[in-house]
Amino acid sequence: MTQNSTHQKRVLVMGINFAPELTGIGKYTGEMADWLVDSGYECTVLTSFPYYPNWKIQRPYTGRFYKKEIWRDGQLNVYRCPLYVPKKPTGLRRIIHDASFLISAFFMTVYLLFKPGHHQIFCMAPPFHLGFLALMYRFFKGGKIVYHIHDLQIEAARDLKVLKTQSAFRVLFAMESYIIDRANYVSTISSGMLHKVAKKTNKEVILFPNWVDTKLFYPLLIGRDELKKQWGFAPEDKIVLYSGSIGEKQGLESLISIAKNLEHHNSIRFVICGNGPYKDRLLKLAADHQLKNLIFIPTQPLNAFNALLNMTDVHLVLQKKSACDLMMPSKLTAIWSAGGLALVTAEPGTTLHAVINENKMGVVIDCENEQLLLESILDCCTADYSDANINGRKYAETFLNKNNILQGLMERVEEPALATLIS
Repeated sequence: MTQNSTHQKRVLVMGINFAPELTGIGKYTGEMADWLVDSGYECTVLTSFPYYPNWKIQRPYTGRFYKKEIWRDGQLNVYRCPLYVPKKPTGLRRIIHDASFLISAFFMTVYLLFKPGHHQIFCMAPPFHLGFLALMYRFFKGGKIVYHIHDLQIEAARDLKVLKTQSAFRVLFAMESYIIDRANYVSTISSGMLHKVAKKTNKEVILFPNWVDTKLFYPLLIGRDELKKQWGFAPEDKIVLYSGSIGEKQGLESLISIAKNLEHHNSIRFVICGNGPYKDRLLKLAADHQLKNLIFIPTQPLNAFNALLNMTDVHLVLQKKSACDLMMPSKLTAIWSAGGLALVTAEPGTTLHAVINENKMGVVIDCENEQLLLESILDCCTADYSDANINGRKYAETFLNKNNILQGLMERVEEPALATLIS
């Protein structure tokens, strides 16, 4: 039986991260699925149980067995696959983690072969080898594969020395090339990553950037001083916030010594918001240094996050040199949309460095320079950067609008006609 364009358009999304995760890839995949349903698509999601950034299965899920969820009046069907989630995600454990999902997702993919087909198959990488399941699904059911690269996982593993065997990397890159060459479309989230991915293939790579809901994150009319009172700070306090995953690639250890060195600046308060595998280490370091100007708070729900962004004076977006331009920090979109001041570490020549300087919407400094970071924090807490705040909001409204980005992508991957499906 052939499925044609007169029927409702159907999309399959394959990815290890999904709602209700509030940060990282899961946030964007969840928002994309909601947008698809709102735009008249029937959407199926093959994913795992929510675990990021805590690296622990979120309640009320247990993650022990397969689970089907029916959302949005049956227009969004979510199939969750069990996987191994390490408490401390070392290099080897991450490999096992990804492999466990690939294996369990294989059986769910086979199950979906007996369901109606999909016009588009979005495969979210990492894990990069999930693309093999997308290829298998297309072989039997038809449709078009959009292989979307959020992170350059193999390069990150190499540069962060997660793996050290060159022969292993040759195999991994060969596997990745096999997937990329056979996907109908390849996309990624930044121009810097686009140039890197383009070197892997002769086909055109689509820019599919992370977006922001400019109606959800926006400058509040209520004053920052009043917001600080609501969060338990004094109006004269300068709030320096890091919000997001607390992992290896952020290099957050430097904040401990910087906070210690700035203890005599009574008005500067550091806030680390989020969870992750390195949080316990940071908590211990902060306790060892007896820091009173640094506090930890959990990941905030969406209904409180805009207020937190508006309350903050300086938003830290920190990266190690080895991770620069391998990923685009997703937190930046919300910061700019809320009209916040971003202090970003990025190397010259990277996408982040160029975008921030060209649009004058933040402060960008070299990575892994602790003294420069300290001086820049002091500068951001004392100088007037109101123009940068305004420019960030304008940039978000112009270039990061969720509806514009997703509508443009779907128009692109639906041309010249909807793929033929096998029901």
